[in-house]
Amino acid sequence: MIIYNVTINIDDSVHDDWLNWMKNEHIPEMLATQKFLTAKMCKVMIEEEMGGSTYSVQYQTDSKATLNSYYAEYANQMRSKGNQRFPNKFVAFRTELEIISEQTS
Repeated sequence: MIIYNVTINIDDSVHDDWLNWMKNEHIPEMLATQKFLTAKMCKVMIEEEMGGSTYSVQYQTDSKATLNSYYAEYANQMRSKGNQRFPNKFVAFRTELEIISEQTS
């Protein structure tokens, strides 16, 4: 399993609108691509020197091949929606994580 992690710092001036958009539009659209099995949104519990609020959105997929398919088919379109709606109001960086093990109590 692979986690496609997107970490976003969002400007306070658009925070509430952005959060609503993420939860009710963007993340459902990402899941509708059928490239991801689940999505988890977390607030990063630190104060950034640059201000704003930071979130991590973790999309789980079954393989690197499926993630590459997402990149080829959807990534540019999905990224441009955020850039058009919230221009110059956020910074984002993306990482790919491979799940090595999961343990529960």
